[in-house]
Amino acid sequence: MEEFYSGFAQRARDLAEKANPFTRRRLLDLAQRYELKSRPGATYGRPSPPPRATPPTVLFSGSGEA
Repeated sequence: MEEFYSGFAQRARDLAEKANPFTRRRLLDLAQRYELKSRPGATYGRPSPPPRATPPTVLFSGSGEA
């Protein structure tokens, strides 16, 4: 799977060389995302939020009437 995303990242970079500035930025961002996906164990974007102290079902348990 790593090779699959690495290949897409390279394709996006190749296309970015010939693209207008707006599209180039978008393609390079896409290439970066694919590159992150190609690394095993890497996380994309923001880190996961800490687990909730109170489960959501406890917060909204009630009769259901407003």
